[in-house]
Amino acid sequence: QVQLVESGGGSVQAGGSLRLSCAASRYTYRSACMGWFRQAPAKAREGVARIYTGGGSTYYAASVKGRFTISQDNAKNTVYLQMNSLKPEDTAVYYCAAASTGGACYTGEAADFDYWGQGTQVSVSS
Repeated sequence: QVQLVESGGGSVQAGGSLRLSCAASRYTYRSACMGWFRQAPAKAREGVARIYTGGGSTYYAASVKGRFTISQDNAKNTVYLQMNSLKPEDTAVYYCAAASTGGACYTGEAADFDYWGQGTQVSVSS
């Protein structure tokens, strides 16, 4: 079993920045695709960003493109989400996810990801 451990959430004012981290507990696990999703109260979970762990190609939701950056450190088996110019509408619980197949990066569908972190709260005040 692979556990994803997230860190880095918190509360900031609009315009501020946060960096989320997601580390896989089993070092021998090599995912094909890593993603970040978020869920705000009374809203459906939505994909934010994802990265092919092999080639490094990245994908972003339109709402965060230009403000958020997903990156990886393969030596640490860790994925990051740098969030800049945060807005109140970015407030949500953010989840890290890992997929064993690259198709998850193509579809971006939550159902295609195999492992999930516990979630970390990000709150942005105006």
